[in-house]
Amino acid sequence: MRLPFHRSATVDGTGSPDGIAGPARVGARTKDLTKRLSPGDVAVIDHVDIDRVAADALVSAGPVAVLNAARSTSGRYPNLGPEILVDAGILLVDGLGDAAMSIADGRTVRIEGSRVLVGDVVVAEGTLQTPATVGASLEAARANLSDEIERFAENTMDYLRRERDLLLDGVGVPDVRTTIEGRHVLIVVRGYHYREDLATLRPYIADYRPVLIGVDGGADAILDAGWKPDMIVGDMDSVSDRALSCGAEVVVHAYRDGNAPGLERVRELGVDPVVFPATGTSEDIAMLLADDAGAEVIVAVGTHATLVEFLDKGRAGMASTFLTRLRVGGKLVDAKGVSRLYRQRISNTQLVLLSLAGLFAVVMALMATAAGQTFFGIVGARLDDLWSWVGSLFGGG
Repeated sequence: MRLPFHRSATVDGTGSPDGIAGPARVGARTKDLTKRLSPGDVAVIDHVDIDRVAADALVSAGPVAVLNAARSTSGRYPNLGPEILVDAGILLVDGLGDAAMSIADGRTVRIEGSRVLVGDVVVAEGTLQTPATVGASLEAARANLSDEIERFAENTMDYLRRERDLLLDGVGVPDVRTTIEGRHVLIVVRGYHYREDLATLRPYIADYRPVLIGVDGGADAILDAGWKPDMIVGDMDSVSDRALSCGAEVVVHAYRDGNAPGLERVRELGVDPVVFPATGTSEDIAMLLADDAGAEVIVAVGTHATLVEFLDKGRAGMASTFLTRLRVGGKLVDAKGVSRLYRQRISNTQLVLLSLAGLFAVVMALMATAAGQTFFGIVGARLDDLWSWVGSLFGGG
């Protein structure tokens, strides 16, 4: 879907947008900024290598333009975010520097080509991204992918040395009150296609009633889908107070030194959490916790599984997720993308034929009984009388 430009925008003779304007919404953390964006706003971010999740969130919010203080593609790996934004018709200007982040929130800004103006003053100038420039950046990034994979391998070994006891023996996994032993566990992360996949999994959830674990904002995704999470795991930077207060058990992800930035917020809400110190990411410790507690099956929605998704998380996050998936092993069922794999396709013709087949089966069943034969005999006699009456009516005319 292509988003329309703000009504104050004009287009020059080359077809490139010029003079696009809107109120600036400034935020260094893209996932926090998207919560307060409205259609027609100008999103001002500082996001190196815009990933797919961030881009999808921005597109859903409907800004007229995205101004990035950083480079949207650094060349480290072929990230898909810039392409998603440009294909959606959102103006993208990046490499604007710190000056972009100094724009007052709510102030009207105008974008003319690669320049950003407040009033008549140019406050920043960067690079206007087009399908051609985005494509060239992706090709250059693919050439650097081998080097990034080598660094990933080195980081994986380093992570394994530091977290060997946790990964291999479960040392440090806290006890939780939620009953998980022998049950299915559904872990929800607000990642790629999580909404569609949750909708597709409704029959599974109804049949198996798995333990529902929301990773940070994944808890809100569970609530939005009509369920209540049994457990919330994360550093609590992107989950709502509504979710934290819903009665779910809360596990706060802490650094290895015990520092837990989200702990104070949870306690201020009157919730007594469990603290889980670990180097990995929140979705990884959710899997480790479920596995250690005896889950029979772990179903993951929205988690990271492919190489590009690992790279979206950064090298430290990659190693954690890669090794965690090896640790969990055969218990893990990745449901990401299941909504695209299977979609119910029943046409109206198929419904009519199915109804006729059902009606035929009922008729045949009735005809096999004495009561049914009597019923159809009476119906036949009535139809004969009706036909005779119609014939006499027209014949008499």
